[in-house]
Amino acid sequence: MGIPMWLCQCRAIRIRIPGAAAGLLAIAGFCSVQDPQQNQLDANRSISIMVDDQPLTVTTTNRLAGAVHSIRWQAKEFIDSADHGRQLQSACSFDAMSDDPFWAERYNPTEAGSRRDGDSDRSSSRLLGIESTEREIRTSTQMAFWLNPGERSQGRLALNTSSISDHVLDKRITLGAYEDPHVIRVDNTFHLPENQSHRFAQYEVLTGYMPSEFSTFWKVSTTDGRLLRLDDGPGEQSDPVILATKDHRFAMGAVSMGNPQWIDSAPGYGRFRFPTENVVKWNVVFRHRQLPRITQNKASFRVLVMVGTLEQVRSLIWDALGAKLVQID
Repeated sequence: MGIPMWLCQCRAIRIRIPGAAAGLLAIAGFCSVQDPQQNQLDANRSISIMVDDQPLTVTTTNRLAGAVHSIRWQAKEFIDSADHGRQLQSACSFDAMSDDPFWAERYNPTEAGSRRDGDSDRSSSRLLGIESTEREIRTSTQMAFWLNPGERSQGRLALNTSSISDHVLDKRITLGAYEDPHVIRVDNTFHLPENQSHRFAQYEVLTGYMPSEFSTFWKVSTTDGRLLRLDDGPGEQSDPVILATKDHRFAMGAVSMGNPQWIDSAPGYGRFRFPTENVVKWNVVFRHRQLPRITQNKASFRVLVMVGTLEQVRSLIWDALGAKLVQID
């Protein structure tokens, strides 16, 4: 598979910004001149910014086809990257017109690779393009299916018939967004093949798998900004989630700031604890159902990720909910 034509075209994407600053947001496209078949793309990149006199560093790797392997601040690692399903990454799931009850992993393009990749040093996903500056990384990735054909997830057979999908994820990660070093802006565009048919789509726009020491779960009330404890769930609710260490010195949270105009559902904010795997997770999820089939083949989102103390992250999320951070690019 050669470079898709869209990869070498700059484009403006219309997405809706919730809150007072509703309008258009432009996500810049970029060009790649390398053929991924030649395996010449180097995804081992790091970008940094000073946060409270200490560097905050985001690292991507070849092992994960450009997905985020590490976020470090004050010598603390915020990301668990044990296999190819964790990381700070994105995924999507579809029903493939199946009449069976929906199960996300049955048709599940995943940025960092497949379940079969395990803890190996390679990814089944294919990096199509990458660029980086001091504070920004942009990638384009042809996502592998989480399950290979014939594999099962809790007894449910994969619906995909190939190991790698024709779904492409464009991602832009920006440090110090909105002039605050604690804020990481993540802009995603999912490109769906036009020759596929689905009635239901689930976008895990962003997820962060974190070491188990981030053991306290919190939410920021969308009505008054209060910090409230969350139980283990697992599952989603409507308020942005923060995961923090017990001493509150280190925390990470996320808030959705933009979604396609044709998705009218609100984001779900999930939290999960996996004691056996010794890992915790947050995510930001959107869903869309359309009959007789989904007609849109592109979906763009913006998520802000906040890193700092628990109180710093709470305050930043509350500011974002009040649209104080939202600007039109």
